[in-house]
Amino acid sequence: MNNRANNAFQSNKAGEPLAFGLYDPRNDRDSCGIGFIADLDARPAHSLVEKGVQILASLEHRCAIGADGKTSDGAGLMLQLPDGFFRKTVPFDLPPFGEYAVGQLFLPTDPRDAETCLRLIRETAEREGCRFLGDRDVPVDESCMGRLAAQSAPAFKQVFVASSFANESDFVRRLYVVRREVEKAVKAVENRDMSQFYVCSLSPRTIVYKGLVAGSQLSAFYRDLRDADFAVAFCIAHSRYSTNTLPTWRMAQPFRYVAHNGEINTLRGNVNHIRAMEPAFASDAFGADIEKLKPVVDETGSDTMIFDNVLELLVSAGRSVPHAMMMMVPEAFGDKFVMSEDKRAFYEYHAALMEPWDGPAAMVFTDGKTYIGGLLDRNGLRPCRYTITKDGCVIMASETGVIDVAPENVRQQGKLTPGKMFLVDLRQHRVVSDSEIKGKISRQSPYRHWVRDNRMQLHNLYAPQGGNAVDAAKLLKTQNEFGYTDEELKLIVNPMASNAQEPVGSMGFDAPLAVLSHRPQLLFNYFKQQFAQVTNPPIDPLREELVMSLMSFLGREHNLLTETAGHFRRLKLSSPLLDADSLAHLEHIANDDVKSVRLSAVFEVKQGGKGLKDALNRLVADAEKAIANGADILILGDLEFDAEHAPIPSLLAVSGLHHALIRKGLRHKAGIVIETGEAREVIHFAQLIAFGANAVCPVTALQTVRVMAETAALEKNKSPEEAVGAYMTALKKGLLKCFSRVGISTVRSFWGSQVFEAVGLGKDLIDEYFTGTASGIGGIGLDDIAAESAARHARAFEIPAEPLDVGGFYRLQRGGEEHLWTPQAAMKLRKAVRENSYALYKEYSSTVDDREPLTLRHLLRFKETAPVDIGEVEPVENIMKRFVSAAMSMGSINRETHETIAIAMNRIGGRSNSGEGGEDPYRFRERPNGDDLCSKIKQIASGRFGVTTEYLVNAEELQIKLAQGAKPGEGGQLPAHKVTEEIARIRHTVSGVSLISPPPH
Repeated sequence: MNNRANNAFQSNKAGEPLAFGLYDPRNDRDSCGIGFIADLDARPAHSLVEKGVQILASLEHRCAIGADGKTSDGAGLMLQLPDGFFRKTVPFDLPPFGEYAVGQLFLPTDPRDAETCLRLIRETAEREGCRFLGDRDVPVDESCMGRLAAQSAPAFKQVFVASSFANESDFVRRLYVVRREVEKAVKAVENRDMSQFYVCSLSPRTIVYKGLVAGSQLSAFYRDLRDADFAVAFCIAHSRYSTNTLPTWRMAQPFRYVAHNGEINTLRGNVNHIRAMEPAFASDAFGADIEKLKPVVDETGSDTMIFDNVLELLVSAGRSVPHAMMMMVPEAFGDKFVMSEDKRAFYEYHAALMEPWDGPAAMVFTDGKTYIGGLLDRNGLRPCRYTITKDGCVIMASETGVIDVAPENVRQQGKLTPGKMFLVDLRQHRVVSDSEIKGKISRQSPYRHWVRDNRMQLHNLYAPQGGNAVDAAKLLKTQNEFGYTDEELKLIVNPMASNAQEPVGSMGFDAPLAVLSHRPQLLFNYFKQQFAQVTNPPIDPLREELVMSLMSFLGREHNLLTETAGHFRRLKLSSPLLDADSLAHLEHIANDDVKSVRLSAVFEVKQGGKGLKDALNRLVADAEKAIANGADILILGDLEFDAEHAPIPSLLAVSGLHHALIRKGLRHKAGIVIETGEAREVIHFAQLIAFGANAVCPVTALQTVRVMAETAALEKNKSPEEAVGAYMTALKKGLLKCFSRVGISTVRSFWGSQVFEAVGLGKDLIDEYFTGTASGIGGIGLDDIAAESAARHARAFEIPAEPLDVGGFYRLQRGGEEHLWTPQAAMKLRKAVRENSYALYKEYSSTVDDREPLTLRHLLRFKETAPVDIGEVEPVENIMKRFVSAAMSMGSINRETHETIAIAMNRIGGRSNSGEGGEDPYRFRERPNGDDLCSKIKQIASGRFGVTTEYLVNAEELQIKLAQGAKPGEGGQLPAHKVTEEIARIRHTVSGVSLISPPPH
C-alpha cells in the first residue's frame, strides 16, 4: 500500500483511501460543474472538442486544484466516438461505424497486471461472441500531471472490439456483459492490487477521456484531443469539486451515461433496494445473461457512479434514457401540481417500482445515439442553463457564458426549472421540450388505465369492527416494559396530542450518551441522525412542503426491468404511520393480491444475548416460511410479551429482518410492518423507516394518548379521537422535518436510507443487523442490549406495579438521569466568579471533570510528554488573541449574558460572536469606562435577523452561516415566548412570533 502525502490515510495503488478510524470513504461528497455541447445537425467537427475543453476551462473555478497546482479533483469529456480519427490512427482495419467499439481503460502500472487485464478482456470478448481487434496506447503528456495525480496515475490503453450481432443495440448489451464479466474477473485476481483497473467506457457510440488534471489542460494531457481529425457532433463535460473527498482517477466524471453536479442523499437505501430487487431481475433482451450483470452496482463507487450503474441497466434492458431518468429523478407529482393525468399516472406507476434518487442534482446525460439532455431535481437545487444558437449549436452548462457566443447568434436562452428536462434529439436534429418528451413517454404504455384499474388503498379493503377500550393496569405494565417515563408523557407525548406539533426544546443537551449511561436505554438512543450541510442543503419542510410526500407502497415488488399492469398491484399508503384501524385493515385484507402474516418479535429473557440472537434467527426463519407460503406483508408484533418473554427492540427486529431478507434475495417479495409498543417519539419512527420498516403502528403510544384524553391529562381538552388525530399529525409533520434535515423530499427515498450513525454499538452487531451503518467507536453487542431489555422487563412485572420512571433525560430531575450541568456545579462556578477565586474555580472544574464519563471527550486523555520550555511559549496576551467564543444569539441567551461575553472577550483581545440575532446599535459605541460591548464577529444567517448596514460595518469579521450547529439541518428557531419587544426591535420583526432561520438555499 502507498501512504498518502500527509500519512493520515492509507490507500491502494489507485490512490483511493481505505477506511481507517473514523474515516469511511462511503461518506465522501462532491459538488461540480457540468455541461454539454451538441450540433443539432449532427455534423462532426473538431471545433466541438475544443469547445468542450473551453467549457471545462470556464468551469475551472468549480474544479478544485491541489497544493501542487496541477492535480485536480477530476475533469473529463464524454465524446461521440471519432470514427475518422481511429481509422487514421490504428494499424488494423475497422468495421463500419457502429459495428466496432472502443474501450477506454485505466490499467495497472505493473506490466504483469496490465497484461492480465488485457488477457481477460480478450478472452471475455471472444467468449461472448465479439471479435477482439487490437489495442492502442493512449498518448499522454505526463508533464500536465501534478505530483499527487502522478502518484496514483494508471496506464492508459484503448481496446477495439468488433460486433458479430444483428444490430447495434444487441452489440451494446453484449459489451455491457463483457465489461461486467471482466470487472468481476479482475477483482477476483488473488494477491495482486488491481485497484488501478477501470473501464472508463466500452461503447460503439461514445468514449470518455478523464483524469486528475485541470480541465483547461485535458487536451494537453490527452494528445488525441488535439488532433484535427478528432471530430465529434457532441460532448459532455464535467469538472469535479470534491467537498470532503480525496480525488481518484476513476471517480472523475463523466461516467458512461451521465455527469452530475450534486449529491444523492438516499444512496444507501437506493443501493439496498437494488440489491433487494436483483433476484427478481429478468429481461428478454439479456435472457440468462442477466445473471452476469449482478451485482449491478459497484458499492465502492461514488453516488454518481452508482447512479450511472443503475441508469445503464435500465437503458440496456430497453427503456430510453429520458424514460429511465424520469424514473430515477421524478418531478413532484402531488395533487397540488398542475399536470396531465397521463403524466401523473406515469409517475405514480413508477413510484411503485422505484423510489426517487433524491438530493440536489443537475445532471446531463446521453445514450450516445438518440438523445443528449439535462435534468434538474424536484427542488431545483443546482443551476443549469442553456443557449441555442442560430447556426445549430446547443450549449448547456452550470452557468451561462461557458462558451463565447455572439449576441446576434443567440436564438434562445433559458434555464432548467425544478424537475424539468431539456432534451436534444440527435436523430431528428431538434430540441424537444419537457412537455413533449414527458407526454410521449407517459403515453407509450397505458399507465393511466393500469393505475386506475389496479390501485389498492386501505380504505377500499375490509375493516373488522372492534372496540378501542384500554385496560389502564395493562397499559401501565406495557409502558414500563417499553421504558416509558413520566417525563416523556409530559414533555413529548402531551404536547403532540394537544397541539398536533412536535414540541420545541432549548439547546444545551447535557445528558450522557446512551452507551455511557447507567440507566437502561432504548436502542433508538444509540443512533444519531446525519444532516445535510454546505454544498448539500437541507430542505425547508414548511416552505417546500409542496414537493414533499409521505405516500408509499406496501407489498410484493415486481421485476424492475419490465412493465405490466400487475406491477402496480401494491397497497398504496398515504402515510407509513398506521393507526389501530389501519392495522386491522392489513390483518383482515379481503383481497387475493395481498396476504399478511403476523410474526412474533419477543425473546426469552433469562437466555440473555443468546436468547435474543435465537429469537432474531427464528424471526428470519418465520419470515422466510411466510414468504414461501405467499405472504406479501409481514406484520412484526412485540406486544406478545409475558413474564418469561420480553420484546425484541423494534429497531433491531426491523433492521435485522430487513438485511437478512436482502441477503437471502427475498426482501422484494414482502413489505415489513411493525406493530410496536416502543415507538413514541418522532425520531423513533424515522429510524424504523430508515432501517427498513414500510409502515409503523405505535399501539401503546396511541393507547396512551387515548387514556390521557379520557382522563383530561392533556394540555388542551380533546376527545380521544381528536387527540389521536393530533398525535398522528404531529408525527407526520415530524417525519417531514426528519427527511428535510438530510435533504430528502419523500418517504419512499427515506425508506432504507440508513441516514443515521451509531454511537456505542459494536462492529459485529452493526455488520449483522445494521449492515452498512457507520459506527466509528465500536461498543456494545447483543448481550448488553438483552440486559437493558431485561431491566425494563423486570420493572414491568414488579408486584405491586411500579409507577413510570421519572426519566430526567430532557430535564434534570431527582432520581432521574445524570446531567453534566448540575445545580452544584453552577453554584460553585458562580461563587468562584463572585469571589474571583482560582481555588474555587479548580473546585468547580473538578466537580465537572472528575466524574463518571458522560461524553466521548470525557474518555480522552492527554499524552504524558515532557513540558515545553516556558521561554519558547508565547506571552499570555498573544495566546488570548486567538480565543473565540461560540456564536450565541441575543435571544437564545439574555442581554446581560450576551454583553458580558462580548466585554470579556474584548478585554482579553479575543473575539466574541454575535450569533444570528443582530445587536442593539448602542453596543457599537464604547462605554465611558472603556468597556467594548461590540462583538467583533457578526453572523449572517438565512433569516438575516438584525442584519443592517450599521450591523455589518461594525464587524471585524463576517461569518456567513451555511449550516446550523444547534439544530443541524433545520435552521435556528427562537420560540415565540422568547421574542420580547426588545428582541423583536433588534431583529426587525414582531414580538410573540416564533422566528425560524430556514435552510440556506
